[in-house]
Amino acid sequence: VQLQASGGGLVQAGGSLRLSCAASGRTFSSYVMGWFRLAPGKEREFVAGINRSGVITSYGDPVKGRFTISRDNGKNTVYLQMNSLKPEDTAVYFCAADRTSANPTNRPGRYDYWGQGTLVTVSS
Repeated sequence: VQLQASGGGLVQAGGSLRLSCAASGRTFSSYVMGWFRLAPGKEREFVAGINRSGVITSYGDPVKGRFTISRDNGKNTVYLQMNSLKPEDTAVYFCAADRTSANPTNRPGRYDYWGQGTLVTVSS
């Protein structure tokens, strides 16, 4: 599967952005999907994950209560709604697909496919 992330940009602190990740192919609904981010000088960080049906979600502690992951299997797309953005949310955001797990995991090594990343910059 090929993943194309979009929706990044420059936003002021307290603002919102919605990221999208479009997947190619007809098996999107068979993948657990996740969002990770990479900031300068930091390790890759799990942001959010969602199971195949969209019922089960998981979030990294720094974004709980502010970010929401969702998916539309009919459109082969996973979304990340980001609210109350902070300067520390500045990073390149990547979507990823896991073909074997039943539930979302925060372990990047479990994901088989990765998108190219979209840059989110939050100004103070």
